[in-house]
Amino acid sequence: MKVTVLGAGSWGTTLALVLHDNKHEVTLWTYKPEQAELIRSKRENPIFLPGIPIPPEIEVTTDIEAACFHRDMIVAAVPSQFLRSVIERIAHLNLENTIVCNVAKGIENNTLMTMSEVLLDVLQHEHKENLAILSGPSHAEEVSKKIPTAVVSASFKLKTAKIVQDAFMTPYFRIYVNEDIRGVELGGAIKNVIAIAAGLSDGAGFGDNTKAAIMTRGVYEVTRLGVKMGAQPRTFAGLSGIGDLIVTCMSRHSRNRHVGEEIGKGRSLDEVVNEMVMVAEGVATTKSVHQLTEKHETEVPIVTEVYKVLFEGKEPYQAMFDLMTRDAKGE
Repeated sequence: MKVTVLGAGSWGTTLALVLHDNKHEVTLWTYKPEQAELIRSKRENPIFLPGIPIPPEIEVTTDIEAACFHRDMIVAAVPSQFLRSVIERIAHLNLENTIVCNVAKGIENNTLMTMSEVLLDVLQHEHKENLAILSGPSHAEEVSKKIPTAVVSASFKLKTAKIVQDAFMTPYFRIYVNEDIRGVELGGAIKNVIAIAAGLSDGAGFGDNTKAAIMTRGVYEVTRLGVKMGAQPRTFAGLSGIGDLIVTCMSRHSRNRHVGEEIGKGRSLDEVVNEMVMVAEGVATTKSVHQLTEKHETEVPIVTEVYKVLFEGKEPYQAMFDLMTRDAKGE
């Protein structure tokens, strides 16, 4: 297959390597000329994925139109809040026979659209059945080192999900298929908010008991909102739900957990985000999820408290106290 990966961050670069391992013809696009030149000259991505060699067969370019022309598959690996602006640059191309697979995890601010909805909104001539999502517990730092990982390929059409499965499947990167694209997308997006809560708990000095409660009740909140939005409840018990939530809440690689931890230690959101090289998707997604819970009249106490800490200046200790002293309920 001829495949283009849009976005040369850590995950986009890693997926380009996975595709190359499967003998596909791979082009990696970045909007930054200096990054493209750095990758071409060093044959590694020293800013986002240092120490991992990038084979010379992977073409690196800043020409998005040429990169996406006559491709079998386009993998969108740009941060969720930038997906629309990037895809608008190729909306005029004939992509009727091209699979577009999104791997970013988020919900667009203001429109409250999932990433597949953004793609359909921009690519108005694209067949819905050609869209796919790849999601699950998968840190680039580990996949790039070929550490065993399992994720989910979801699409509106099972055949498309299977094509994506075949394209990415390797002995170290196992792909399962799923037709609940709404559930897979929401699981990947909302778990980032719960991961910020887990980080807040770590930073404030709470213990394993606290984080276990946040993760468990967090799964319940993700499922509750997801089902309200049309997802299948069983999806949230799988890799793109509880699996992704576990790794994002627990891992040292997790950018969202890191943001929460630093704020839990007393730092400001702006201070933490401004010093980060990579994007913590959960920060922007918290705004969208907060609006969705109001729209769908869904009770999600952990998400609500994360929103108040990030955007209303609430102290993490007070947020935890308010969670713990809510009215007694049954599980």
